[in-house]
Amino acid sequence: MLAKLRQGRVFIPKRLGFNGASLRDPTMTFTPEQLLTHLPQPDPMAPSRWWVGFSGGLDSAVLLHALVQLQLPVQICALHVNHQISPHADDWQAHCEALAARLGVAFYAEKVWVINRGKGIEDAARQARYHIFEQYLAPHDCVLTAHHADDQAETLLLRLMRGTGPRGLAAMAGKRPLGQGWLVRPLLSFSRKLLEDYARIHRLVWVDDESNTDLHYDRNYLRQQLLPLLQTRWPGFQRKWQQTAELCAANEQLLEELAQEDLGCLDERAERLGRSISLDKWLAMSEARRRNLLRYWLRIQHFAVPEQLHWQQLQQQLTLAREDAQVHITWDQVSLRVYRQRLYVMPKHAKPGLLQWCTANQGAGRLRADLPTLDIRLRQGGERCRPAGRSHSQTLKKLLQEAGIEPWLREQLPLVYSGEELVAVGDCWICDGFEAEEGQPGYRLQWVMPSASRQ
Repeated sequence: MLAKLRQGRVFIPKRLGFNGASLRDPTMTFTPEQLLTHLPQPDPMAPSRWWVGFSGGLDSAVLLHALVQLQLPVQICALHVNHQISPHADDWQAHCEALAARLGVAFYAEKVWVINRGKGIEDAARQARYHIFEQYLAPHDCVLTAHHADDQAETLLLRLMRGTGPRGLAAMAGKRPLGQGWLVRPLLSFSRKLLEDYARIHRLVWVDDESNTDLHYDRNYLRQQLLPLLQTRWPGFQRKWQQTAELCAANEQLLEELAQEDLGCLDERAERLGRSISLDKWLAMSEARRRNLLRYWLRIQHFAVPEQLHWQQLQQQLTLAREDAQVHITWDQVSLRVYRQRLYVMPKHAKPGLLQWCTANQGAGRLRADLPTLDIRLRQGGERCRPAGRSHSQTLKKLLQEAGIEPWLREQLPLVYSGEELVAVGDCWICDGFEAEEGQPGYRLQWVMPSASRQ
């Protein structure tokens, strides 16, 4: 039986006149007790809340209902993200609030603006949704989403179509960190058919997003055109694919552990902008380990990993470049450079650095506090500097080379002037005659660059 909830579609099944066994997968069922084996173990010593990502669709309605039946010693809350894409979005939110009330579950809703930044409206909606999830998660909290075995199969196929490795074939993880808490997907072992059987048996009501029929979206095409054919030929293929994803996830964990060990041997360190590793030690590894290490190193800094084209460009430049400055690869928001046998990673569009001032009356390397009005300028070329303690001046270009200031930072270096006299070069040097003497009021300078992670 099909009914309408205002303008949004809602399925209201009629009472079933047969036993549930005829609806179930012959080798598997979905019950709250089955769900229990896929849930985190509540910790009575660390009280937490479980937030159910509650869209109001079939899957999340089943998840929320089954969790309530278990009566676990943990607070369960329904969290609805209203993407405001569908004209029925507000109706769906009202439906979700009403269903949560009937189940005795606290309900929270957030409206978001979904902006397509080039990766599609689905990706933009997902990013907005997970951003909300992170905001709600406190330490020890979990957000539970209702992704099931069919979703996992779709994800694996999509990643195969785009080209991927073991990490991509691991598809969606059953559990991973998110914000201060965890993201848990307890339904990955259950097909949508099993969830639909459960919903009809328990007379659940759910909304159906009209966009689910739009074959313009890749997931909808797979769901409606391809996966039914696979199911006809290979019944229960989703379980096999889930096993494949789990095996790939185990292999990916081994690769990550190897990368952690390798990174510990590469003298990794924070730089003024970004981070760096020893180029010689990295190049001494096999190509497979170099790639594995680079992908891991970028991921832990929240950078996009390189595609095959970028890897080829890096290999070519490392082979042909006669000077460090010629090695420069960029993609997404990442910049990869080489300088003095170090491999650097940094944001491609870094924010300008800041020159911070701190009053200090003791120690060397302080700028005098009694100078007339000071102003900050950038390099124009041809500047000379005589650092305090040096017997003669040199060009600023030569001094920066000697000091090992990375070439890509030299044009951003803040120069401190008093009138037309150069009195300090960032936090690198105080010029001769302008350094505060011991006990004399002065300023300690620090040139601070943005974090190495993607801004």
